[in-house]
Amino acid sequence: MRYQFVDCRWDIADPAAGQRLYAAGHIPGASFLDVDRDLASPPGRGGRHPVPHATAFAAAAGRAGIGDGVFVVAYGNMGGAERLWWMLRHFGHDGCAVIDFEAWHGPLIGGAEAVEPRTFSPRRRDDDTIEADELARRRDELVVVDARVPARWRGEPNPIDRRPGRVPGARNAPWNEPLPELPDGDVVAYCGSGVTACVVLHRLHLAGRDGRLYPGSWSEWEQRDDLPRECG
Repeated sequence: MRYQFVDCRWDIADPAAGQRLYAAGHIPGASFLDVDRDLASPPGRGGRHPVPHATAFAAAAGRAGIGDGVFVVAYGNMGGAERLWWMLRHFGHDGCAVIDFEAWHGPLIGGAEAVEPRTFSPRRRDDDTIEADELARRRDELVVVDARVPARWRGEPNPIDRRPGRVPGARNAPWNEPLPELPDGDVVAYCGSGVTACVVLHRLHLAGRDGRLYPGSWSEWEQRDDLPRECG
């Protein structure tokens, strides 16, 4: 089996930061996938990082050297690697692991890489996401988890959320803290735009439990006047 390192570093405040970090130094042989351009479709009513169309993701994955028989080793920051892990599973490619780039003690190389392109054949799942209307209708019977930092979960004013708040009843499981114990039930994870929520879903998976992603997350929810909000 072939393997392919993929660099998914990014910065919510600086869309060009990931490419600069990759060019400055990356794991030898690694390709690069951009969270904003490759792991999401353009922002809009579906939030800041909607799930891209299967053909668009397949093209990006193929350019990054991902195809049948290729095991992916993703690394990044702020949920970038976990977003790729989730996207690959969503499109039928389960061969992916996530590593901590800060724990890498091997060599780094700068500049570009000549990555052999592959053919990625998407096989989209239909059981790992939930849309806003279903979440609003069933939130009392689901274990809804908000992966944002506590201040944003509480609904305190901040520079990211245009309308602060949370989905009523959502539990806080900050992406940058250990996963708290969650009650039994069907888990739905969201965050600001569907990236750091993938950290929670990855941790659940490692613990032998899977959940669903609300892809639009708060950046979609906050746009709709017909959906309830909770603060405090």
